[in-house]
Amino acid sequence: MDQSCDQTAERIAEGLGFSCRHADPVVTFRDPFSLANGTMPVLELLIIGGAVFALVHARRRWRHDGDPVNLTLWFASVAYLAVIEPPLYFPGWFGLDKQVGFIFSHNVFTVQLMYDRLPLYIVAFYPALSQLAYELVRALDVFVRRGAVAGALAVAFVCQVFYEVFDQLGPQLRWWAWNPGDTKVNQPALASVPMNSMFLFASVSFGALAYLVVRLCGSGGGTGAATGATTEARTGARTGARTGARTGARTGAGIAWRSVAAGPLAPLAMVVAGAPAGLFQGGGHLGVQRAIIGVELGVVWVIGLCLLTDAWRASRTGPMVPMPLMPSPTFARTYPPFYLGVLMALWLIALPDYLASSGGLTKQGAPIGSLWYSTLCAAAAAGVILAARRATASSPATSSPAASSPPASSS
Repeated sequence: MDQSCDQTAERIAEGLGFSCRHADPVVTFRDPFSLANGTMPVLELLIIGGAVFALVHARRRWRHDGDPVNLTLWFASVAYLAVIEPPLYFPGWFGLDKQVGFIFSHNVFTVQLMYDRLPLYIVAFYPALSQLAYELVRALDVFVRRGAVAGALAVAFVCQVFYEVFDQLGPQLRWWAWNPGDTKVNQPALASVPMNSMFLFASVSFGALAYLVVRLCGSGGGTGAATGATTEARTGARTGARTGARTGARTGAGIAWRSVAAGPLAPLAMVVAGAPAGLFQGGGHLGVQRAIIGVELGVVWVIGLCLLTDAWRASRTGPMVPMPLMPSPTFARTYPPFYLGVLMALWLIALPDYLASSGGLTKQGAPIGSLWYSTLCAAAAAGVILAARRATASSPATSSPAASSPPASSS
């Protein structure tokens, strides 16, 4: 048995109901109606459809609004996946079997890549979620009012709350399975979900991607704060953020090299952020690691809530900017609530088995996530959605003919 399907990988795969032996190295197609359970094709449609929607939206932002950030972020997210995922699936290929071991295995979905290890929906997940978070934060003017660092921290928080509603549900519905024998990476855990994953993958990586892309494109931060009380001031700040992008970043070649640069650089932030807990790896230090990661997650929540509360107050105290002046609000106003609504419906489907579970396992032997943390994240995600909708809503006080016309494009 080669390193594409060693004994540990085969054991985890069998627990999910399939075998990783003789898997196609490139791609495998399956009937969506014969997957392990009916939630899996629903998840695929939600995420892959979201990624396509995000790509259409990003292209419109580039071509119509002259802003390359969305499109660069979309492709940078895919470049990040190409760097970070293969070592997780095949640690032996990269000489990491002793350092990290076999961490987890995805179940098999309709379209499966790389020896059945990588579902297509996971490829789509990164650009879909990065666009979701970035657009919500952009709708709240955090990048314009507070700059690139604050905007990236807000993205990290928004990704945390949307990601964990999904992350805490996946193991129970057998979308993937963590390797309980890998205590170096998969412990400490909140219920069945490793806290390292919750912090580094669900927050740090997306925040780093957003920061790198905004800085490389030369827009979104450093264009001045939209703190004026007038619609004209806030509109001018948005226009400045849109037109402040470096000219080279607006070209296809500019987007390509910035995407390729930002994606591989993002894991460096994960190394730095993971270092404090990493210093205490080994037996007897699990409680210290849990405390450190818990504090780091708490910092993400505190900073994110402060930034978004400030943005909410700004949208309530200042005159509203009518929707035509907020470029391309459709994605931010439709996909996030749809994403959250579908995942909440899937949680309701899983809830009876969750409530009947014992010892952290359902009657079918599937590990459960944390209901309380998922509920907290869902509530926070709903709050972000409502705040963004308020920020992009039309206001009668600012619906004059002059205000209802979008600013002229600079491209």
